[in-house]
Amino acid sequence: QVRLVESGGGSVQMGGNLTLSCTTSGFTFTDYCMGWFRQVPGQEREGVGCQYNGGGSTYVTDSVKGRFIIKQDSAKNTLYLYMNNLKPEDTAVYYCAASLCGGRWFRMDLDEYDYWGQGTQVTVSS
Repeated sequence: QVRLVESGGGSVQMGGNLTLSCTTSGFTFTDYCMGWFRQVPGQEREGVGCQYNGGGSTYVTDSVKGRFIIKQDSAKNTLYLYMNNLKPEDTAVYYCAASLCGGRWFRMDLDEYDYWGQGTQVTVSS
């Protein structure tokens, strides 16, 4: 049974940092592609970044480039989102998602993922 569990959300002031974790189970971590998404109430869920867990391919959107970094610890089957210099507009519920790569690692659409975590709230105050 595939399971994704996010943690690490919280409340910080503008300019602060947070690290989100997505702990996974039920699949071979390095065979999967994973992504981070975020959603503000009343708005569509948007992609923040994605990567191939087998290594070598990572992407983050322009809105977070230079501030957010995606990394993994394959030994712990865990994906991380390091968020630095946070801004109020980063406030959202953050989700991780996973899907078998099948030769295509770049996945930034919701329907490209089969499995989702429950989300973790990030609040950035000005």
